[in-house]
Amino acid sequence: MGKGGVSHETAYAVTSLGLDTSPAELLRLWRGHWAIENRLHYVRDVTFGEDASHVRSGAAPEVLAALRNAALGLLRAAGHTNIAAALRQMAWQPGTALQLLGITTS
Repeated sequence: MGKGGVSHETAYAVTSLGLDTSPAELLRLWRGHWAIENRLHYVRDVTFGEDASHVRSGAAPEVLAALRNAALGLLRAAGHTNIAAALRQMAWQPGTALQLLGITTS
């Protein structure tokens, strides 16, 4: 496809919604699903490198996933929208990360 071109895509899905569900409603639900995927899973996969983790035994994968979710929740609650930038800031200023946890440095 050339620069500025228009493309069309047809997607098929199976749903248990009734026939009275409008195409606009289906599109809203579909986009809502991908908003969750992009907001949570993409950040965990790309920013936190979850898919590249070699931790695969015992309870460790679940524990690390919970820690990643907690960190993500803390950053979002603090108003950060760019998680990668927030993590870089925390790496350069560890005191800022401690403040998110309610720990102050003297």
